[in-house]
Amino acid sequence: MAVRRSWMQYGEVRSGQVAVRFFVGLHKNQMVNEELWNEARTYEDVQLMPFVDYYSLITWKTIAICIFGTRVVSAKYIMKTDDDAFVRVDEILNSLRKINATRGLLYGHINSDSEPHRNPESKWYISHEEWPHDKYPPWAHGPGYIVSKDIAKAISKKHEKGILKMFKLEDVAMGIWIADMKKNNQEIRYENDGRIIIEGCTDGYVIAHYQAPRELLCLWQNIQDKKISSCCGD
Repeated sequence: MAVRRSWMQYGEVRSGQVAVRFFVGLHKNQMVNEELWNEARTYEDVQLMPFVDYYSLITWKTIAICIFGTRVVSAKYIMKTDDDAFVRVDEILNSLRKINATRGLLYGHINSDSEPHRNPESKWYISHEEWPHDKYPPWAHGPGYIVSKDIAKAISKKHEKGILKMFKLEDVAMGIWIADMKKNNQEIRYENDGRIIIEGCTDGYVIAHYQAPRELLCLWQNIQDKKISSCCGD
């Protein structure tokens, strides 16, 4: 509800120029699922996924976002963000206009030099079987990144044919899929934006992450009052 009452109030979202959907997996508790179903019917912005929601299955949501963004709505760009992120919809659209790339685009907070976590205690642990290489290809951090339609379409098609390489870290998975496209001579444009704040909030953000519901509402109020993206204190 905080997302609906904050950045989903941007004119571009309200007018339908930008479509926003919540991709939500099922719960082990049937009563929770009934609540979810009621919410989906009431607001018409929830896409229920046919599996129980676990962190390790989040890549399936990313595939669903690509399918939705290319087949259900025909979007020029497809964005994945988290429900605890505040998105400056107006600034994202401005950035896309400036970049002016309609093909082969990955826009986000790009990590070009990261290694797999090999510690089994880590939330992001990846075994040598899952990824044998020392480095990942460039990828964009999960709190908010955008791909052009052609990339989302290629992912949907590969998934449909059963040839999409699955990887449990969804943002890295997107980087791996795009790197495969690059190997097949597709031109890729990696567009890094440091204003996508992956941990917390910094004034001037275009995306602020780890924001509690009250902070989402406060950030929206700041934009209404001050017309700038300033963070909310404790």
